[in-house]
Amino acid sequence: MLPYLPEIQQFPDDIESGMRNIPLMQKKSAPSALVVDDEALIRWSLTEMLGERGYVVSEAGSARAAVAAVENAKEPFDVVLLDYRLPDSADLRLLAQVRQLAPSSQVILITAHNSPELAQGAAALGAYRVLSKPFEVESLAALVNQARDDHS
Repeated sequence: MLPYLPEIQQFPDDIESGMRNIPLMQKKSAPSALVVDDEALIRWSLTEMLGERGYVVSEAGSARAAVAAVENAKEPFDVVLLDYRLPDSADLRLLAQVRQLAPSSQVILITAHNSPELAQGAAALGAYRVLSKPFEVESLAALVNQARDDHS
């Protein structure tokens, strides 16, 4: 038995040339995140979690490295996960500096030392949220996606 092959239609050249004038849609780049934490295991686990969800992730283990990452980024990060206490920063000055350098980035401050005063101060400086340690990874993933969506 021979297979049935439908007749192939040829399109006139003027249709093909007209199709070349259709503008290409810009591909939206993958969302980006910066993970700032002095604990390598936390950085690794957050980087893995975000990478599995399609993020392009950069890491920094200190305030100095975080500032350099923000300054050297080709485009602002969609989301910055920022540990409150780092060896070279233990106050809200780093949050203020990141917000000044990348005002369009959503910053989620992560801390084991949360208080109403800290949350109010972080909010006043433009933090998207303050998240207390320990946290559920799935809850953080949902929060990061929400922050990214609000960033767009």
